[in-house]
Amino acid sequence: MIGYGGSVHDQFPGLPPDPFADDPSDPAAALEGLDPGIPLDDGERLAVEEDLADLDVYERLLAPRGVLGLVVVCEDCNDDHYHDWDMLRANLRQLLADGTIRPHEPAVDPHPEDYVTWDYCRGYADAVFRYNEPRI
Repeated sequence: MIGYGGSVHDQFPGLPPDPFADDPSDPAAALEGLDPGIPLDDGERLAVEEDLADLDVYERLLAPRGVLGLVVVCEDCNDDHYHDWDMLRANLRQLLADGTIRPHEPAVDPHPEDYVTWDYCRGYADAVFRYNEPRI
């Protein structure tokens, strides 16, 4: 049996580690040069940074209430994609770092009632901040 011989390091915690990281026989290595990320412009970068800050607030408010993350309608397939808090945070950080989002496996058999939309989060946070003194 051939062992891996090293530890797997991932710069985007929250996403599953790349099982072929630093492996010279990585079957996807040939694809890396085909679609380089496009760096974000200043406006896009600011929007992603604001999303990261908002995500932190939403998680602090909603995770204790049993919300596991966000549901986003995929522009490519028009299906709902369920992202836990850590995966979404990792996706946004990677977008900031290199303008790409690494492919990842969708949630297995998610329970839609455990996920909410960005709009729900915004409305919930607005209500909490308007009518309460939040402890986040």
